[in-house]
Amino acid sequence: MLNTKKLGLVLGAALLAAPFTASAQEAAPAAFNQCKACHVIGKNGVGPNLAGVFGRKAGSVEGFKYSDQMKAAPAWDEAQLTKYLTDPKGTIPGNKMVFAGIKKPEDVAAVVDYLKTLK
Repeated sequence: MLNTKKLGLVLGAALLAAPFTASAQEAAPAAFNQCKACHVIGKNGVGPNLAGVFGRKAGSVEGFKYSDQMKAAPAWDEAQLTKYLTDPKGTIPGNKMVFAGIKKPEDVAAVVDYLKTLK
């Protein structure tokens, strides 16, 4: 059965992704495409804004409502991002992200490298 609320969230996130800058879009690896449904660079969408995520304290983007578990998580460095992107629920149990994780290590590395470039 179609969950219209979830469909609405995904479609809304896709519409929010439209303003994504051309240069940022061109730089994004193909593996980042699965993130764009919820994450918009430069503003909050279904997920928080990812600009400046590398080195930032987890759960700290202004205007986004995080779980207590995410607020208690450490800053996003390469090791933490790699672990989280591979297994979000296992890395930070109780977080609100519904994504199951990126399975290919080379895709995780590409997304982490890309996130390092976002200011």
